[in-house]
Amino acid sequence: MKIARWEAAAGVGEGFVIDERVVPFPDGQTVADILAGGRDAVHAALGRVKDEFGTPLAEVRLLAPVVPASVRDFVAFEEHVEGVSAGVEGKSFVAPEWYEAPTFYFTNPHTILGPGDAVSPPVTERLDFELEIAVVIGNAPGVGESNLTAGDAASRIFGYTIMNDWSARDVQAREMKVRLGPAKGKDFGTTLGPWIVTADELEQYLDADGFLAIRAEVRVNGELVGEDLVSNMGWPFGELVAYASRNARVVAGDVLGSGTVGNGGCLGELWGRGSTLPALREGDEVRMTVEGIGELVGTVGPAVEPPALPRARERSRARHR
Repeated sequence: MKIARWEAAAGVGEGFVIDERVVPFPDGQTVADILAGGRDAVHAALGRVKDEFGTPLAEVRLLAPVVPASVRDFVAFEEHVEGVSAGVEGKSFVAPEWYEAPTFYFTNPHTILGPGDAVSPPVTERLDFELEIAVVIGNAPGVGESNLTAGDAASRIFGYTIMNDWSARDVQAREMKVRLGPAKGKDFGTTLGPWIVTADELEQYLDADGFLAIRAEVRVNGELVGEDLVSNMGWPFGELVAYASRNARVVAGDVLGSGTVGNGGCLGELWGRGSTLPALREGDEVRMTVEGIGELVGTVGPAVEPPALPRARERSRARHR
């Protein structure tokens, strides 16, 4: 099943993509309602509307398929870490700590973009894309929200979507020298879509160790620049969700990104390996294709110059007035 949100002449709709049409959920339900109900809810809803005519897909504009409760983004591909570190440190390096547990950061759930939307980056000379696959969390009967086992965490995966984690590498590099972040180098835009494919649709691609063996590709202005198998992750998705739930909660509507795939999943990795491909510029098109999910297109809009802020003041460090 494919779950989507869209904009049409009649307003915003939420429901299923069936063949080449969109069909709203019954009783005015939303994607958030369906995620809260879990896999049983989505099957029940489909049974009620699957024969309705709906609206031709070509007549609607797809939106991001979920309004996330939160967005965690992992760094789960060793090859990506090797390439990016070469560009930053001058040589490929994967910290021993990377192998100990999956690492993630939280990004902004309020700057989510949908298919075809133009990103408005900060002023940057190093604008980049990141090709990722994301899981969307739903409820599962009898399964809690915290300290999940890998098996219980896997049962909380409602479905999958494509994710483009736009990145301003020069801004990101500056702020991470302060040993915190990424922040403003990342939080200006994350594209999700074109829809959520329910987990049962991709079970055929799971290998014996639980890794999702699907192919992912990215093209910039029509040129193939990266391709990888998602099964090259260091951890399967269930273990990422389990780690996120440690001493914390994962709830319906949470989005968890895989991190950038290897072998050209972003320009930063390619630059580290000696590529002379240019940074993204206004008007560029980034097209991501993932087997079993679909295609996600994003474009680069004009940069936005925010109001200036002063540098830190040098203070006296006096302890008394």
